[in-house]
Amino acid sequence: MEQQILEGIVVIDELHMFIDRLRNISLAHDVTLQAMNADLIAGSGHLDLAIRNATRAMEEHRNVAKDLGVEIMRYASGKRQIGAAFSIGLTEGKNRAVFVIIGDAVGAAANDVRELIAEQPLLKYSPSKKNGIISQFDITDAELEAAGEETIPSLVVERVALVDVLK
Repeated sequence: MEQQILEGIVVIDELHMFIDRLRNISLAHDVTLQAMNADLIAGSGHLDLAIRNATRAMEEHRNVAKDLGVEIMRYASGKRQIGAAFSIGLTEGKNRAVFVIIGDAVGAAANDVRELIAEQPLLKYSPSKKNGIISQFDITDAELEAAGEETIPSLVVERVALVDVLK
């Protein structure tokens, strides 16, 4: 299966209509399409591990979600529960977003998503993401003091890796 990641700014007037539009793109091209808040993604290593773990969980029938996109979101959020995983989703208004597209032919779906967003690189960790990521992943002051703020992306990857362990 192919995989493509798109990043950019999207303005959402009505969230349910936007989700329906993404669902229609997914169905039209027979791909998995998942959108997430790029400000809560600590870089490509974070997202890549979430995708790998979710895909493996589906293949091994250890998945919690029935949908690969939701399973990716679950791992990317660092949360075991599906409901809690939506904390990393998009909201109404202006969003800095990342879109994961997985399937046999992702190009056409990616073109459709590009019509919805103003593409720009947003995936890389930056200090502007710090507070949101610390909150999302429950990173403690003690961890930051011991490991240093520069290790935030590594701390997030560690939490993604532990999603299945922490119950």
